[in-house]
Amino acid sequence: MTEQYDLVIVGGGPIGLACAIEAQKKNLRYLIIEKGAIVNSIFNYPLYMTFFSTAERLEIGDIPFNCLAPKPGRPEALEYYRNIHRYFNFSINLFERVSEVNKQQNGSFKIKTDKAFYEAKNVIIATGFYDLPIEMNLKGEELPKVRHYYKEAHEYAFRNILVVGANNSSVDAALECWRKGANVTMVIRKNEINNRVKYWVKPDIENRIAEGSIKAYFESNITEIRDNEVEIETPTGKVTIENDFVLALTGYKPDLSFLENMGIQLSDDELKVPTYNPETMETNVKGLFLAGVVCGGMQTHKWFIENSRIHANMIVDYITSK
Repeated sequence: MTEQYDLVIVGGGPIGLACAIEAQKKNLRYLIIEKGAIVNSIFNYPLYMTFFSTAERLEIGDIPFNCLAPKPGRPEALEYYRNIHRYFNFSINLFERVSEVNKQQNGSFKIKTDKAFYEAKNVIIATGFYDLPIEMNLKGEELPKVRHYYKEAHEYAFRNILVVGANNSSVDAALECWRKGANVTMVIRKNEINNRVKYWVKPDIENRIAEGSIKAYFESNITEIRDNEVEIETPTGKVTIENDFVLALTGYKPDLSFLENMGIQLSDDELKVPTYNPETMETNVKGLFLAGVVCGGMQTHKWFIENSRIHANMIVDYITSK
């Protein structure tokens, strides 16, 4: 028999957990379904990543996030959210992937996963955006030396590394690899380091580039990746450099086809913003809600933990008021 819930939350990141906390407060029968570990995206961040936000701005459920450093890193965040789970004892299924969410004629939703079926009166999609890298779509991108995710610098030590991009992940990777002994080159589409780069890191990368420790090609693009070299189109012509690894940290995007398959309408422009009511977070499909970064479509820098925690209250308050 299919299990039935008042609310199913797809995604066990900080915002999905925040939604579960509010559901508990209102005595809703809920279930979180998460395809990986709890706060799986944070688990997959680089090992030594430091958050831009201070600890208190990552808090959920009115539980203090104690941190000795001015800003927490990945280990502190994982410890905090594990403790959140210990405290609230969430109803959560980990390592279970949702494949379909279909609205039934009676108004409820049938949720299909790789392990079971569920039925719910309401569904919240809080899936984030870290699963699908934005590909460069160029020759050689399929080579095993090309990485769209960065974990740590050790394997790149004493090698020729090309880092694509000038955002936080690219800059962090370039600096860490250089400090571990890599020969680092950056390829940057624009003429400067992104202004969104963490304010205490931006001068560091700019100084390393200025002194020549890290080579940077601005207003440039990779045109081809080969086994032992990379070809770059620069303002002064094509350049070919020796290369062992390419860190193509070009950003990530939400699974837009997953949203469309549920019947959620996306904007016609390149931003692909989902349709939802900003006062209730309900999509054009009645009873189906969005929470967190997925609300921004391709605008993945619009929503983050500290400014989308409120989605949990908005959604659950609306559900329980009906």
